Amino acid sequence: MQVFQVITGILILMTLEISVSYADVSASTLGVIVNTRDKISIQVGEYYQKVRGVPLSNLVYVSFEPGQNVLPLHTFKQIKKSLNRQLPSYIQAQLLTWTVPYRVECMSVTSAFTFGFSNEYCSKKCGKTKKSPYFNSDSSSPYSDFGIRPTMQLAAADFLNARQLIDRGIKSDSTFPAGTGYLVSTSDKNRNVRSAGFNYMLKRLAKLPRLKLINTDYIKDRDDVLFYFTGAAFVKGLKTLKFVPGAIADHLTSFGGMLTNSKQMSILRWLEAGATGSYGTVTEPCNHPQKFPNPAIVVQRYTAGETLLEAYWKSVAWPGEGLFVGEPLAAPFGKKL
Repeated sequence: MQVFQVITGILILMTLEISVSYADVSASTLGVIVNTRDKISIQVGEYYQKVRGVPLSNLVYVSFEPGQNVLPLHTFKQIKKSLNRQLPSYIQAQLLTWTVPYRVECMSVTSAFTFGFSNEYCSKKCGKTKKSPYFNSDSSSPYSDFGIRPTMQLAAADFLNARQLIDRGIKSDSTFPAGTGYLVSTSDKNRNVRSAGFNYMLKRLAKLPRLKLINTDYIKDRDDVLFYFTGAAFVKGLKTLKFVPGAIADHLTSFGGMLTNSKQMSILRWLEAGATGSYGTVTEPCNHPQKFPNPAIVVQRYTAGETLLEAYWKSVAWPGEGLFVGEPLAAPFGKKL
């Protein structure tokens, strides 16, 4: 990871006045995107539609060569054009049902499908990228308000892992779990930049969930993990942990979003360990905290009732290079519908 001088004040954002209106991002407004040439994508899309009660009209089919990590720009433009024709106007967010591709040139697929492709969302010499209008927004209808459909990828090594991930998300709904949020401050100075805001979270956020600041390189033998935020190229001890259904976990590093061929730890390892959502970058982002989830915003919004997709997406100021993976409608602290 290349290093960028971090200004601590940028990281610490006041979140106490967040107003949450329960989501218009729901099964009825989620577009589920399926690649007809990818067998697992078809299985995932059809299973998700059935168990989440997504209207059949929200299931949208596209077709492109599977198995490629990076989607060519010309192919992406064709797919996006097809989607724009097919998606009903009431769709507010999107779910991609494949594991690869995870990138469109310099952008993550989740950001490319959200904003459309633009080099403004990519770094130049470790610089900043275009800001998301959805960042820390109180909007519950992002397409209606901003003309964007925040996108998450339901990625997994196989259909069994994908099904287990979906089932965890559903199981989490409206459970108001009493898990713990682990704020892990590591010895990796370059990747530990988010720890500058951890003490703020402990002092100012509500006691739900319980938050713990731990100065260590990793935690182990915990059975109540609801949040796990850390900075490291690899995270040890995952097999010793038990994640609460609906848990969110990520590690700040350069290439966690390269799902299948990263030289660092892929964010798929979090999902395989039991998390329901994670985030990582697909190209070198440098260690700008704005390019990674702000833990204070994630925790505040998620525990206030927003879906995983909403809380996670709203926590990243510059998401162009970042990949959001997981079960988008998981809502452990949401109202029963």
